[in-house]
Amino acid sequence: MIAAPAVVGLGGNVGDVVAAFRRALQSLDATDGVRVISVSSLLRTAPVGGPEQDDFLNAAVLLAVELEPVELLAVLQALEVAAKRVRAERWGPRTLDLDLLWWADQSLETTALTLPHPGLTERRFALQPLVEVAPSALTGDGRSYADILLTLPSEGVEVIGGPSLVYDPTSTDNGGSESCRT
Repeated sequence: MIAAPAVVGLGGNVGDVVAAFRRALQSLDATDGVRVISVSSLLRTAPVGGPEQDDFLNAAVLLAVELEPVELLAVLQALEVAAKRVRAERWGPRTLDLDLLWWADQSLETTALTLPHPGLTERRFALQPLVEVAPSALTGDGRSYADILLTLPSEGVEVIGGPSLVYDPTSTDNGGSESCRT
């Protein structure tokens, strides 16, 4: 199978979120049929919807994937469980959120997975890091995500660190240091 490019969004606002990102990315990079290509900068973002809660940290990772989309989704969900993700409340606080945002310009709609991710074009916290790691990515109808990003407001989204803060595959120290508290 030829590797397909895919982008996964990372988010969280409970505990040491950067450490959770790094563990997830190390696990993804060690998964057969998955390779980390590049990682976005780290964003601090105001929560959108849901209860009152701490700000989120967000990033995205570009992967080369030799799995089917639903197989990668299962890997992502297992990593969320390993990070003690609790799905108690929609849009609620979480230790780790891994969303399959985009898959090689492919559109897919099943009961388990929709690609591109629903709402992607309205959510700067997801779209900005996607455009950083996959600047030429297109929507299912051929529009440029980079062009769509230019139309979104930037309030509530702040770059707080470069890609190496999120994950450095050459580093032996991918422990965390950035809590989500502001």
